[in-house]
Amino acid sequence: MFNDLILNLTDFVAGLSPWLQAFGVALISLIPFVESYLGTFIGVLVGMNPWLALVAAVIGNTICTFALIAAASRTRRAVIARRQDPEAAAPSKRRQRIAGYLERFGVPGVSLLGPLALPSQFTAPTMVALGASARSVYFWMGISIVAWGVLFGFFGNWAAGVLV
Repeated sequence: MFNDLILNLTDFVAGLSPWLQAFGVALISLIPFVESYLGTFIGVLVGMNPWLALVAAVIGNTICTFALIAAASRTRRAVIARRQDPEAAAPSKRRQRIAGYLERFGVPGVSLLGPLALPSQFTAPTMVALGASARSVYFWMGISIVAWGVLFGFFGNWAAGVLV
């Protein structure tokens, strides 16, 4: 199923005219589990300049993730303002897991290592909801999005060279 999604996204980007491919990569990078890393990889595989693919994927992933961080921050402030005990609600399993990682690795660790387990669109707002500083989450998620995009850009460039 995931392979079909990646193939369909690759076909989508490849089917666009070259001047629209960057927009296509930015668009698919909004999708959780695709993000900057697979967006860059797909862009490179369809023949885009690796740097253009990286920039487009980072822009798409950053827009989505940062919008979710902003929404989570506003929601947390509103909930805390209305509730006496901000920790009263029973957390979900995913939230408990991220809370454990947040306590263990901090915002930098969860941001940089989080994509190994969950998309940044899930981990970033969850960290803010758990009380992490939105400013810190923006900063470290920005670094993570770029780092993962660069890593997979190099991997995509290597794979394209091997496949051709």
